[in-house]
Amino acid sequence: MTSGKSTIGPILSNVIGWSFIDLDCLIEQNEGMTINDIFDKKGEEYFRKIELQNLLEISKQKKLIVSLGGGTLASSANFNIVRQSGKLIYLKAKPEIIYRRLKNKTNRPLFRDLVLSGAGEEDFLQRIVDLLNQREVFYNQADLIINTDNIDIGKTVDLIANKISKWVYE
Repeated sequence: MTSGKSTIGPILSNVIGWSFIDLDCLIEQNEGMTINDIFDKKGEEYFRKIELQNLLEISKQKKLIVSLGGGTLASSANFNIVRQSGKLIYLKAKPEIIYRRLKNKTNRPLFRDLVLSGAGEEDFLQRIVDLLNQREVFYNQADLIINTDNIDIGKTVDLIANKISKWVYE
């Protein structure tokens, strides 16, 4: 979450000549509503179900960069789809950096209540750490882990592009 996937993904796809899909944007487009609205009106269980369906569909494509939602990999089914269909890259950020990037964003369903209630940094950090503790079991199995805290976008894109080039020719 807020690690740079939606920013880096399109740039990377342009650099290497592959297509790009942001899974959350695809879901919003297919459902005709925002992720927040899906969570509010249909619930997280429904969202996770359509997330799986969309992930299955795009996993059939080749030469594709996919930006996954922060919770996508927390499902074993989703994780297995990703592992079987491609390489997994974890753009890692410290909780304090994540907090700075999302503290005012109301488009994050799992943090919107904190933003709207004016919660303090400690509350945000606790939720961030809790989510990371749940999700890093999956995240840390990535084929490539890049800490994005103090690295610029161009350098991150270069690192990933070089690694993809090596994977393609292995």
